[in-house]
Amino acid sequence: MANEAAALLALYRNTASYPEPYRSDFRTLIRDYARTTIDDAWPKQRRGIIPVPGNANPVVGIYHRIAEFEPETRGQQSVHEATLRQFDTFLQTRLERLYSVVSDMPSAMWYVVALGAIFNFAFLWLFDLRPGHHLLLGGMISFFTGTMICLIGLLDNPYRGDGDVSVSPQAFELAYQQMLQD
Repeated sequence: MANEAAALLALYRNTASYPEPYRSDFRTLIRDYARTTIDDAWPKQRRGIIPVPGNANPVVGIYHRIAEFEPETRGQQSVHEATLRQFDTFLQTRLERLYSVVSDMPSAMWYVVALGAIFNFAFLWLFDLRPGHHLLLGGMISFFTGTMICLIGLLDNPYRGDGDVSVSPQAFELAYQQMLQD
């Protein structure tokens, strides 16, 4: 997610070399995308919904405006090629974020975690200990195993939820603030 915000900010900075009115159009479209991602897309992601833009897809708008530009000098052509590469990088990181919204840890991994917990408990019962020591050791291993399973479950979907373990839009907010300062 931070990579997407960084790619978007780099794309924004690349547009500084474009002539008007393209420069203003690009920058407005990119700022609008950042604001839309923060305000609209993030709340949907936290509910496990892939944010699908409506009729006015800001990414498509950015692409169409970039595609309309015809470089007139070698310098403009060089900047335009760099901008197109940066736009591709942005699209790639955006797709990774969108995929991460609905991707889960594979079921086979959960089976391995459960099987490992069962083996731990079975292994514990092989020790010949006094009941008090057995309960203490069993309780510590059970607590640790339960805590790890809980942590894996919480981190399984990093874009869902509002807690400390979910990904926040902070990188986009920082990028947006920098865009406003330019």
